Parts: sequence; structure tokens; C-alpha cells
Amino acid sequence: MVSFAGFPQEGEGPIYLRIVRFIRAGVAAGTVVDGDEMPSRRVVSATLGVNPNTVQKAYRMLEEEGLMVSRSGAKSFASVTEESVAAARARLRAEEVGRVVSALRRSGMEKAEALELISRIWDEDAEHEEGGEEP
Repeated sequence: MVSFAGFPQEGEGPIYLRIVRFIRAGVAAGTVVDGDEMPSRRVVSATLGVNPNTVQKAYRMLEEEGLMVSRSGAKSFASVTEESVAAARARLRAEEVGRVVSALRRSGMEKAEALELISRIWDEDAEHEEGGEEP
């Protein structure tokens, strides 16, 4: 069964999107695999202290993305394929880069300056990895 034990109580954005992101991250990391039983909407609602309709909205989005299958009156299951793992990873990366870009723009940084900074940090990080050092 998929666990919400590690769900971050604080976070950015509406709770239903954070639930979707949490499941996507599990799919991308391989901790949510095909056929895993999803907890009921009521269980997630009680665990997270949110309205059941909020969980329903998140589950509906997961179904629309193809990451979950539900049958009326029956249990829900994760639906994970190689394609859905790749899509989840790509979406998570794009969201993360989007947050970084927004933060850099808010700080007044120009695109060329931001790209130079990212390139420098990317190269420094690669050097640390090659040398076996922690960044």
C-alpha cells in the first residue's frame, strides 16, 4: 500500500497539487510501483487532516495522468509504466526548474547571468562528484 507517512505537511501550492506531486515523486523514485494499492480517499483525508473532496480532486488528477486506476466502489491502484515514470520525472524536473527560474527572476537576475551561474554551479558540482567530495 502506498504510504503517506512521509508527506510534507508544509509546502508550496494547494494541498491537492502537493498530493499529486507526492505520488509523482514516488513514481519517479520507484517507491510507488505498478499495482500498489492506494489508500482510500477517507484514509488519506484523515491522515493529512484535509477535506475528502481535496483528496478526491488529487486522485482524479492522478487518474487523468494515468498514474492511478480506480473502479467505483472498489480499491484504487497505482498504474505505473516505463512511460509514466519518464513523464513523472520530466514533469517534476520542469516544475523544479520553473521554481528556480521564478526565484532568479524575482531576484532581478537577467537570463544570460542566470545561465552563466547555472553553468558554473553545474561544472563545480561535476568536479565535486568526480573527486568524490560532497558539494
